[in-house]
Amino acid sequence: MLARCGNAVVMAAGAAIRTLKSGLLSAAGEGLFTHMDLVSTPKNPIPLGASSGYLDIRKGVRVRYASWQSALRERHGTVCIFPGRNEFIEKYFEVVGELRRRGFAVAVLDWRGQGGSSRLTRGQMKGHVRDFADYEEDLNHFMKGVVLPDCPMPYYALAHSMAATVLFNTATKRGCWFSRMVMTAPMVRLVGLPMSQGLCARLTDGLTLFGFGRQAVPGKPEQWTGDVFEGNPLTSDRERFYRNAAVLEAAPGLAVGPPTIGWLNAAFEAMARLKDEKYAPRIRVPSLLVSAGDDHIVSSKAIEDLASRLRAGSQLVLRGSRHEILQERDSIREQFWAAFDAFIPGVKLSKAS
Repeated sequence: MLARCGNAVVMAAGAAIRTLKSGLLSAAGEGLFTHMDLVSTPKNPIPLGASSGYLDIRKGVRVRYASWQSALRERHGTVCIFPGRNEFIEKYFEVVGELRRRGFAVAVLDWRGQGGSSRLTRGQMKGHVRDFADYEEDLNHFMKGVVLPDCPMPYYALAHSMAATVLFNTATKRGCWFSRMVMTAPMVRLVGLPMSQGLCARLTDGLTLFGFGRQAVPGKPEQWTGDVFEGNPLTSDRERFYRNAAVLEAAPGLAVGPPTIGWLNAAFEAMARLKDEKYAPRIRVPSLLVSAGDDHIVSSKAIEDLASRLRAGSQLVLRGSRHEILQERDSIREQFWAAFDAFIPGVKLSKAS
């Protein structure tokens, strides 16, 4: 979890120094890949009509995607779902159905380094990326290879946490594909860090420069597995929590453990851009930022501050929600969907599945 990333930054320094002294730098390799079809479980079946596959991004890097057409005759465009760190396509099957019943086609991808996409280190449980620009490369290929050829316009983005940070940067550029963006618990600033985010960023930057970027942020294994409901920071909905756990039990290869020091460094660099007073007005796409009132991973106050600086942005706080808003209780999710329906044009509801 991202909060635990912060809590372990200081430990990372000590671990790195011990590794340096022993001379045991890991010989990490790139491009490790296992083909994985969409995974169905009794409580999380694959929505009907799925089209899935892989995109070759570069040598050794492939990303998994899935898409669906609208469940209604009338088409109101396409919602592209962009998961957060350590998430996977299957986690959004319920959301896919809800969007299709609103008249949207849906497309989803697994970012490199997680889900069913290529892993970037020999320790495949480590979540690694060298720069968030690499995620933008995934996004470009996904849009050009899947969405533009096969999915109806207009295009809307639904991005969670880490993915929102990637999408914000995309929205500063001319020719951005999206008409509107909805961000759930966007990763603007982390909470629970052992020191200021600026100091943590300098520490991870130094460790990365000394060659420790592929080392995992240290911690106990249970910190990263997230298989115990009590006390989890993600959702207060027991059923959805264990539904997601059942997917990982059926397909352990979808799981991601601790991020690397390099991933954390890249995340700090991406979040630092959002603090720049001149950056937010450059985000050209109207955006709805939905924050969780009981979020212990990202800062709701930082989200509010960013929303106030956007050229066309608004914020909604969902009281009682933990970090993963779309995995929350029905009462919280209903509030989210009401806001989504009001913000995204063309929404129509149907009982079709």
